[in-house]
Amino acid sequence: MYILIGVVLGIIAALVMPIYIPTAYSLYVAVAILASLDSVVGGILAHLSKTFDTKVFVTGFFTNAFFAAGLTWLGKKLGVDISLAAIVAFGVRIFQNCATIRRYIFNILEQKRKQKKTNTDVGGEKENV
Repeated sequence: MYILIGVVLGIIAALVMPIYIPTAYSLYVAVAILASLDSVVGGILAHLSKTFDTKVFVTGFFTNAFFAAGLTWLGKKLGVDISLAAIVAFGVRIFQNCATIRRYIFNILEQKRKQKKTNTDVGGEKENV
C-alpha cells in the first residue's frame, strides 16, 4: 500500500513541479533513472515473493543510480558508449522482472480460483444415486 502511495505522490510531484535538466546531463540522468526503475521493479518482485528488505532496496536504489551515471561519465571520457550497454542491461532486467511479476500474480490468482472452486465443490456437492 505504501509503495502505491509513494508512486502516486511521485507522479503528482513530477507533474506539479517539473524539473529541467540541462542537455549536457540528460544522458546521465536518463541512465540513472533507468537504473533506479530497475531497483523499483526488483523491489516489487521481492515484495511479492516476501523477500523484501528495506536496507537492500534503498542502498541498491541509490548505488545503482550513481554507478550507472558514473559508468556513463567514464564511457564519455573514454569515447565508448557505455550508456548504451547500461540501457540494454537495465531494460532487459526490467522486462524480465515484469514478466516474473506477471507470472507470480497469475499463479496467485490461479491458486485462489482453484481454492474457491474447491471450497464451492465441497460445500455444494450432490451424490449421484
